[in-house]
Amino acid sequence: MSIANSNVAPAATAVPTSTDKAAMAMVTTLFFMWGFLTSLNDILIPYFKNIFSLSYSGVMQVQLYFFLSYFVFALPSGKLIDWIGYKRTMVGGLFTMGAGALLFIPAARAASFPFFLAALIILAAGMTALQVSANPYVAVLGPEKTASSRLNLTQAFNSLGTVLGPLLGGLLILKAAPLALDAVRRMSQVEYREYQLQQASSVKLPYLVFGLALMVLGLVIAKFKLPVIAAVEPRGEVHDSVWKHRRLLLGAIGIFMYVGAEVGIGSLLINYMSQPNIGNISLQLAAKFVSLYWGGAMLGRFIGSAVLQKVRTGTVLGLSALVAFVLVVLSMVSFGHLAMWSILLVGFFNSTMFPSIFTLSIEGLGPLTDKGSAILVCAIVGGAVIPKLQGVLADRIGIHHAFILPALCYLYIASFAFKNNKPHSEAPAHS
Repeated sequence: MSIANSNVAPAATAVPTSTDKAAMAMVTTLFFMWGFLTSLNDILIPYFKNIFSLSYSGVMQVQLYFFLSYFVFALPSGKLIDWIGYKRTMVGGLFTMGAGALLFIPAARAASFPFFLAALIILAAGMTALQVSANPYVAVLGPEKTASSRLNLTQAFNSLGTVLGPLLGGLLILKAAPLALDAVRRMSQVEYREYQLQQASSVKLPYLVFGLALMVLGLVIAKFKLPVIAAVEPRGEVHDSVWKHRRLLLGAIGIFMYVGAEVGIGSLLINYMSQPNIGNISLQLAAKFVSLYWGGAMLGRFIGSAVLQKVRTGTVLGLSALVAFVLVVLSMVSFGHLAMWSILLVGFFNSTMFPSIFTLSIEGLGPLTDKGSAILVCAIVGGAVIPKLQGVLADRIGIHHAFILPALCYLYIASFAFKNNKPHSEAPAHS
């Protein structure tokens, strides 16, 4: 791919009238990989909570630092696209992710929670570069009217990764049954250290394989000829400001709320379902149920890809957010299997939210698409802030009622959806 900057227009194809299926298939593999690795955080949270004897608030540092990386690295990733283009940014992101995954090995040898967090930050930095480059690229890889449908389809494979992640992670990482907290507290300092090292060793092989797989995929993408699309590559000097586009800014808040709600729910599911008054099941079995949460999102995205060919994006998004709100509240006011299955079903209605908010927000940005994408990916920091706050609530008012926070997030998303349901061409300027 030609190197792109703000003053030189690369050789680019016109805005496509049909979808490039080969390029779609190749870029879709990126969505799968970052979905797979992101969902492993849901396994790492109970894993670290056990090894390092952390509170809910303390262990939510996993999501805090992971998603804070999106905020830190999103705008630099947008600049990187200006310098080297979309394809090379994707390749660089994959290699950075691979390096972060491989750093889990020395972190496990040291049994150090800060070292694990550092590895996660590096992995998330690479993932940020992928998100900033791949999401808008898919959105304009075909006709604008089917952008939401296309992005939902790729997000469906992202969800396939989030389904397989907890299944494989639960099998490989949570394979050793944790000791009860009282038994851990009775250990001597030497025994406790040996216990930490033994438990931490279970991540070495999985993350070695993940790291090498990411680097191989980076080499494959580097060799593949992805088309350069005019709609996403900078073309000459741009005088408009991305900050003047109100719909984009409201959409960024929507992304913040959505990612925060989805991650907040997913992060606490294993501990929530293992509660005696909810599911009363083991952590290992709960990890398998987490796959149903993400599996619902995958199923919903395949269905949503077809529905969005016929129904307005804002309508689908608004209705999905309202149903998600009702399900979260139902789980909060109930117990047993009703509470468990209603919270798991939220995953299905999460399905179309990210791609729908994303495409509604960047619609009509033209040469500002890369900058708009960077702002939206910055907003993924909601996955750091809201789960952390939810962890604080879980420590203070109980895990059951801490779900009030994602419920409020879904109300905002519904409001954004219905207020921005008109196509961009029918909306007022900068709205």
